[in-house]
Amino acid sequence: MGDKVTIGDIARISNVSMSTVSLVLNNKPGVSDETRARVLKAAEDLNYPVRSAAELDKCGTLRTIGMIVKTDPDLSPQANPFYSKVMMGIEDTCRRSGIDLLFATLPVDENNCAVEVPQLLSNPNVDGLLMVGTFVDETFNELIAKYKTTIVLVDGYSNTESYSTVVSDNFHAAYQAVEYLIGLGHRHIGLVGGVKDGYPSLKERRNGYLRALKDHEVADTYVANFNINKSHGAQETIALLKEYPQITALFCVNDDAGSTAIRAVQSMGKQIPADISIVGYDDTYLATNAHPALTTVHVDTVAMGRAAVRLLALCIENPGAARMTLTIHTRLIERESAGPVPQKTQL
Repeated sequence: MGDKVTIGDIARISNVSMSTVSLVLNNKPGVSDETRARVLKAAEDLNYPVRSAAELDKCGTLRTIGMIVKTDPDLSPQANPFYSKVMMGIEDTCRRSGIDLLFATLPVDENNCAVEVPQLLSNPNVDGLLMVGTFVDETFNELIAKYKTTIVLVDGYSNTESYSTVVSDNFHAAYQAVEYLIGLGHRHIGLVGGVKDGYPSLKERRNGYLRALKDHEVADTYVANFNINKSHGAQETIALLKEYPQITALFCVNDDAGSTAIRAVQSMGKQIPADISIVGYDDTYLATNAHPALTTVHVDTVAMGRAAVRLLALCIENPGAARMTLTIHTRLIERESAGPVPQKTQL
């Protein structure tokens, strides 16, 4: 399995948490001898490279990174089709760079705001933190500021403008997706999952949708509003199409909403893309497993993880530098779920 093996694989084999695996692989205390032996045996069986204590001592200035990943009540981070790839990029870069990686999860509410202070903040062995998928509001910022730990947000945001971040180009990607549908002749395009006051990345995608329509002089907008952390959007998609039967295309804010929309449209007796075209966002396995396969916006999530480690190293080496935002550009992947507007509805 080589480089494709992750600490998540080791955790499953040895029946422990990912944080326990990271403690063992980085030769940290707090793990029983029996558990340590089981984890190391699983790593050996999977051909996962384990560094000796002497090798760990030879690391450079950035020796230990804490990776804190948001966790939803019903989905573990390693099962999340988006964040699992981000984590893979972080882990791979740390391994290749000789950096210790400690892992922890962080419960969040429906708006991705943290509901507790992560213990890794107070770990004296951690040189810096990567917080994945979290919104840092003013209250949470005040709680963690006292620790004075260098933090980079990965697909994360803050209204305090205190953090360097790695994000995808949400606005222009959404704009490109909607422009693609317009180029196919669609003039009645719905947005699925577009909460006006939702998570910043989703607001940017909503704004990209609206701007693309405006720039191409398409007056009508149709939005199925719902929180993607509370609903997959099936009923909202059906309700939108029943209220506005003139809709011929849907732009969905992520692949979960997109694959759900495909099933919802099909349940109404409509064909894709003959009756309704659908475009998603993220290019996760949900897109390739959909029937028909989902046309979507590809985000290089592994590159996001790799870039985050390098940005954190840069911030630690240059503590007085200005806050930076690293934007990962996207591209549209054409598959089977989008096509020309039906002839009978063309203007």
